Amino acid sequence: MTTHALHTDLYQLTMLASYFHQRQHEEPAVCEMFVRRLPKNRRFLVVAGLQRALDYLRGLRFTDAQIEALREVPHLKKAMTPDFVEYLRAFRFTGDVWAMPEGTVAFENEPLVRVAAPLGEAQLIETYLLSTINHATMIASKAARVVLALGGRPALEFGTRRTHPEAAVDVARAAYLAGFEASSNVEAFDRFEVPARGTMAHMYIMASASEREAFRHYGSLFPHSTYLVDTYDTVEGVKVALDAMGTGVSAVRLDSGDLAALSCEVRALLKARGRDEVKIVVSSDLDEYEIVKLTKSGDFDVAGVGTRVATSDDAPALGGVYKLVQIGGRPVAKLSADKVTYPGAHQVYRHEGDGRISFDTLGLVDEASYEVLEATPLLVPAMRAGKPVLDDDLAKARVRCKSQLAKLPEVLRVIERSDEHEHFFEVRPSEQLTRLLESIKAARREAA
Repeated sequence: MTTHALHTDLYQLTMLASYFHQRQHEEPAVCEMFVRRLPKNRRFLVVAGLQRALDYLRGLRFTDAQIEALREVPHLKKAMTPDFVEYLRAFRFTGDVWAMPEGTVAFENEPLVRVAAPLGEAQLIETYLLSTINHATMIASKAARVVLALGGRPALEFGTRRTHPEAAVDVARAAYLAGFEASSNVEAFDRFEVPARGTMAHMYIMASASEREAFRHYGSLFPHSTYLVDTYDTVEGVKVALDAMGTGVSAVRLDSGDLAALSCEVRALLKARGRDEVKIVVSSDLDEYEIVKLTKSGDFDVAGVGTRVATSDDAPALGGVYKLVQIGGRPVAKLSADKVTYPGAHQVYRHEGDGRISFDTLGLVDEASYEVLEATPLLVPAMRAGKPVLDDDLAKARVRCKSQLAKLPEVLRVIERSDEHEHFFEVRPSEQLTRLLESIKAARREAA
């Protein structure tokens, strides 16, 4: 089993060591991961990355080689006593985890993950959880917007070459979860059974004596293919493909130029040839904004989206944070300016009306108030005593995401750019939660 114990920030290890040497590391703690505010150009999030996080927790341990590496970290030398080394050697995650299942639509200040574990364990896992869930949720949220913009047309993920090799696999998975039909990334097919799709590159055309020869050679091995037609002249390329391959042409791909105008011209050509069944695939730096334009002035069937999904270029980082909310049974809150957190262990309660999401209530776990009687709690058990208990997979997450996107109110489905962090959805703190926060603030003022 793979362990990523060293995939962490150094200060997680220094704090862990300090807890241990103070004999505080076994104190019960509750931490939650949430996003304080949505990025610009985002009106909702799609939760992703949980499965990778659970796999990490299940396999978390320190190998002898990793412990030896820690001995060489100058800042840790004093902390690496025989007792602490033995603690690291026996380290396992033994806590409980509740989480929003992958594919769930979420909003700001809502815990995506809640961890109840001994303090040392809850501390160490912070960096990896934030890394994997922030990245995957960022990509899934961007991909979901592309899916909405396409209005039912299929999307293909082509971004592997625009990001880190390992990130590219997670991009393919997150995009598929959010509703993309397939990915060009073959490793994502191997690991996660994400359907793999691809045709040919311009290099293949240019390596042949002619465009016609390239198409014929390709078609002899891969009948009924999509043909890349813009290496030299797009419209002429379509004609060459139709003449050379006949009914073997299932689709043509346009990858440069004025896609709106060219797609209309190609559609007219296909109709004139009686080839209405041939699909038009468009690609070339597409995102949800460009797709909205193309749906209004172009004529296409499928979109290949790469760079701008793989990098989430209009919102390239998700500011998810992981905060302590309870220690030893005592609710705690951060009270610094602009970064106040809610105390206690929380649940998110979703309210719906007329088949649409209406608002969410952020309340305490097992909230007893009337405010949440008709609502659906979103966080479900994911691990108990360090063992996964959530019966979920990518196929279920994909279905869940499709269902949740269908429930978005129209204001959340709008695709437009903004330079501001705008609020379009209400997350209401419950009365019990508000009273608890005020009591902690009052106690702090009295102590000061």
